[in-house]
This record gives sequence, structure tokens and C-alpha cells, in this order.
Amino acid sequence: MRHGTRPVALVTTDSFRIGAHEQLRIYARLLDIPMYALDSEQPIDSLLGRLQGKQWVIIDTVGMSQRDQRVIEQIAQLQGGQSKVRLVLLLNAASQPETLEEVVLRYRQAARAAGAELDDCIITKQDEAGRLAPVLDIVMRHGLRVLFGSHGQQVPEDMSLAAAAPLVEQALKTRTPRSAQAEPEGAPSLSLPRWSRDVLGQGRRLSSLLSRLRERVGGFAHLEACWDLAALPIRVQAERLDKLLEDYPPAEATLGMHWAPRRNERGCDWAMPDTGLDPDGAWLALPWLQHRQPAGWQPRLAAVTEQSGVAVHLLPQLPDTTSRTWLNAQQLTWVSQVRATQRVVAHGERVTLKQVFAQSTLTHSVEVRFRGQPMQLWNAYAEVDSAERNASGQSEALLAWYAEVRDPESARVVTRRYWLTPRRLGADVLSLLVIQLQAEGLATLTRRAWQQLKQDDGGEVNAEVRLLMASGTAAVAGHLDNADDEAAVALHSDLMGLLGARRKRRDTALLDALLYALMARDAIRQLGSVNREGVV
Repeated sequence: MRHGTRPVALVTTDSFRIGAHEQLRIYARLLDIPMYALDSEQPIDSLLGRLQGKQWVIIDTVGMSQRDQRVIEQIAQLQGGQSKVRLVLLLNAASQPETLEEVVLRYRQAARAAGAELDDCIITKQDEAGRLAPVLDIVMRHGLRVLFGSHGQQVPEDMSLAAAAPLVEQALKTRTPRSAQAEPEGAPSLSLPRWSRDVLGQGRRLSSLLSRLRERVGGFAHLEACWDLAALPIRVQAERLDKLLEDYPPAEATLGMHWAPRRNERGCDWAMPDTGLDPDGAWLALPWLQHRQPAGWQPRLAAVTEQSGVAVHLLPQLPDTTSRTWLNAQQLTWVSQVRATQRVVAHGERVTLKQVFAQSTLTHSVEVRFRGQPMQLWNAYAEVDSAERNASGQSEALLAWYAEVRDPESARVVTRRYWLTPRRLGADVLSLLVIQLQAEGLATLTRRAWQQLKQDDGGEVNAEVRLLMASGTAAVAGHLDNADDEAAVALHSDLMGLLGARRKRRDTALLDALLYALMARDAIRQLGSVNREGVV
């Protein structure tokens, strides 16, 4: 109406509905503008030659349910060429709020999967809506830009440019009593994560916090990338996860591996992932999934050593003789937690480790953090030999370790642990025993994070992605809980400030704060305010 019809063209990709092409062709004749049809497999670039000189090309796509898997394919077709297509979402003002919420979330997920953004919308059927407030609420919360509104069947008379004042006026005129607006009990909630509602205005603070975590914690950027996958449609998350894990971790960033027990966690249908150690012995942010690794200890150890340059292995059980022979031949460092009933040879006799240390007096201790609390690790070691012989018929020279975790105030024994290590490593291996002991708390933190994430994601996240999100966040929380340098203390303070209230256990408080921060980061992105707040 303002610039004439010469610079305008219509394109339709709707080959699904009967008569869709003919309907749009009638509009094109009335407007005296060209109309082109694209097949479902035909890229938009194939029309570039015929669209020369056109300044505004309107593409009509197939209207389909937000739950239709073809939504992803449709958007990918539009974004697959050199032409940049601006996506505009039609929101039916007469739809239920829950439906509109799901429409925005699903279509935005599909857009992200295609590498596009969906920030614009048109509000339709305003004349049929009993109230306009729900659609405006969703538009504002998701940071969408309203281009047009339609309020009738006549074209173009019943279509208008969006203006805030008339929309607000219509919403207030049709408002209903507050009691009538209450959601029915048990109604599904697709709103922003409950953890992040109070921090949506703290983008710069979160940006600074996340930036410092990237600098301090190895693999934190990969953990963030894993969190990003949760915003994509579930059908593409597994494929994107495979690509993410292809180059993780960089060999120079990995010193060792804390191997988790090869069993499902109690009450869970997943096994605790294995956690990498950086050159300083701190945990990396993105763990390794057990089921993606080779079966058997020696193939597993060899694979991770070759791929990631791992030189230190903290083992949950004593591997077989063949695996230990391979580790020793490679001059790799290893420690293995064992039971008190583990048999060894001491002073020429086969005895259990409990018998070896039955008369021992523990005189040496180091400070540790265990289950979120400061503790003391009292320990002793003794020279022993393996109870079984290797392929050459020789016994293995080992150091046996016994330790008690004690409360520093009451001297009460909290727990006891036994280890075996190669004798060639000497007593310097104690620092690795401390790392392995502290790693026992990761499973509890992961269970806590898994439950909170599962509650908030509504089952729309791939199980592998959710497990990596949970275990990775737990690893970062444990990393920070075990560190007491000046930078770590500052991070502790800033993270605790997000929660507002003090907690008794620092490890769970740090975990909750990290979940809070990462969910708030995602919520800010969802609101389209990433650039304004500097969260990248």
C-alpha cells in the first residue's frame, strides 16, 4: 500500500494442503505480483534468479502443529541456502495460554536447530479472543517483537501495524477476575525455569560469573555447550551431542581420570560418569559417559590414555593382573580403592588388609573436604605384594594404605578406606588418595542435580544430555568446594549470593547456585536479551 506492488513477490512452500497454491495465486493476481511455488526438497536459492529486483519476498509456509517433527525440516529448508530468511511466528490470540507457550518454545527450538533465530511474531484472530492478556504475556516474557495484528476476515482492512497502546487497551477491556485466571490444578507448566525467575535482570553479573568459571574450570565451555543442546528439539540433541564430544577433551587439558564404579547409582537408571582431572588435579567440567567407553578395564584404560593423554588413573576397584601389568609397563600412575577383605602377601603370609593394619597407630593426617564438610584424613601405609602372580610368575610390589576420615572437632571416625598403589610411586601418592576420596561426593551431587533438571525440563531433554548437564554441574560444584584459594573464595561468595540464604553444606549450596546461574542464563537467552545483558 505504501510502496506499490513492483518490489514484492510471493513464494509458497505449502504443497501439503489441497488448494493452497491456488488460494495464494488468487491473491497474487489481485495484487498484480508474481507468485512462485517451491517443492518440499527445493531450496529457496533456486528462485534467486527470478527474484532479482524484489525488495520484499513473502514466503508462505505450511501451517502445522508445533509437535509435528516436520517443523524442523521446514525451517531447515528455508535456512539451508545463501539467502537469509527472516522467520515470523503466527500466534493465534484465541488459543489457550499453555498452547501458545508450547508453540513459542517448540518453534524457537526448531529455529535454533537450523541455526536461525525466531524473534518476530504476528498476533492473529484478535477478534475471536476472549482475552488478549495471555498472548501479550507470552510475547513479553519471550521477548518477541510484534509486527502486525489481525482482527477479522477482510484483507487488508482487518490487518494493522502493531501498536502497544491499542493492544494494552484491548487486553484491559477484556480482563477477567483474578480467580477465573487461575490455572487448573495439575495443569502442565511450560514457563521459565523456577530456579531463574528472580535473576532475569542480572545478566551482567551472571556474565562475569560464567566468564570466571570458563577461565578457572577446564571444560566449562563444553558444559555450557551441552546445556545449549537442551534448548533444541529432542530429536536432534543426540546428533549434536556426538559432535560436541568428538573433540573433548583437549589432550593438553587432561592429566588423569577418576573412574566411577561400573554400576547404576542406587535408585537410578544411570551410572555415574567418569570425571577427568586437569594438570592441577582439579575436576574437569564435562565428564565421560560410561556406556560410550569400551568394555573391559584394559581396553578402556588404553583408549582414554591414547585419546586424551591420561597419565593418572584413580580406580574404584582393583583391576585384573593383565590390566595392572599393562599400566605398569606404560609407566602410568594408578591407585585403586579396595575392600578391607582384599588379600595381599605381607611378611610371606597371605592376609587381608584389615589384618595388615589391625595394630597400626595412625599418626599422620591431612586436611580434606568430605561430603561438604572439613575433615581430617588420618592414614598409614605398609609394603605388601599382590596375592596373585602375573604372566611372568612374579608378584607385584605394592603399597597398602589405610585411612580414617575423622571429624576434627569430636575426633569421631566418619568412615574408613583402603587402597593399593604401586610401590614405585612411594608416599607421594597420598594427594591422589585425597582426590579420590573427595570424588565420592560427586554421585550424591549428580543425583540432586538430575532430579532438579528432570523436574524442570518436562522430559524434553535427551537422557545423555541431562546426565552430562547434571554430572558436569556437580563436578564444577565439587571443584569449587575443594578449592580455598582467593579466586575460589570470591566465586564461593558470588555464587552463594544468588541463593540469598545460607546453607549448612557448602557443596550442595554451590550446586544449587550453579544450577540457578545456568538456568538463569538459559532464561535470559530465551527472552532474547542475550545481547543486551552480555551473556554469551
